[in-house]
Amino acid sequence: MSFLTAENMTGGYGAADILHDCTITAEEGEIAVIVGPNGAGKSTAMKAVFGMLDIHTGSVKLDGEDITKLSPQARVAKGMAFVPQTNNVFPTISVEENLEMGAFLREDDISKTMEQVYELFPILKDKRRQNAGELSGGQRQQVAVGRALMTQPKLLMLDEPTAGVSPIVMDELFDRIIEVARSGISILMVEQNARQALNIADKGYVLVQGRNKFTDTGEALLANPEVRKSFLGG
Repeated sequence: MSFLTAENMTGGYGAADILHDCTITAEEGEIAVIVGPNGAGKSTAMKAVFGMLDIHTGSVKLDGEDITKLSPQARVAKGMAFVPQTNNVFPTISVEENLEMGAFLREDDISKTMEQVYELFPILKDKRRQNAGELSGGQRQQVAVGRALMTQPKLLMLDEPTAGVSPIVMDELFDRIIEVARSGISILMVEQNARQALNIADKGYVLVQGRNKFTDTGEALLANPEVRKSFLGG
């Protein structure tokens, strides 16, 4: 069984189903990427995994435990961390205070984890006394990911982590994401930059209208002529 197993999810917001029998899995320390056209249900699938919307059918299991009925906060306590695409930092408090907010459920010493975040994102250590709202878009994304890592997650979920950042910053963020996965944390990522995301993915999911259209390794999806033609611009 995979570390994350979200099987046969059907659901959405209110009466309208956006996901249809959608399945997403991720192994321990694996980077799993969800791609697809706009409106394909990519972010909805991730929110369903995190418990932010109801699924009528299907289940979500983490490390073998059924967490389908748990609230998002209860899922954080089980080892999930979610970084939304927007409004993902507290702009009026410092970088360090943002990171401390990530550890709100912890009762142990957080200083070691803080140092690990600063090693991963050295610029945050330099700017730790600055308000997060004064940082560039790429630096704010680093704060958001760093704050999620302060929970010591087993599964880190990122919704469009490179939205609105330059190609150089995108490459740097992807390098850091690879480092996080190498530490044994599973990554589930929704990404518009499909080609670049599949390039670092162990596993990729192409969603179309809330359904699994293709599931394979990142490498195999990049090489698939139909995927290339329909979703990667040839």
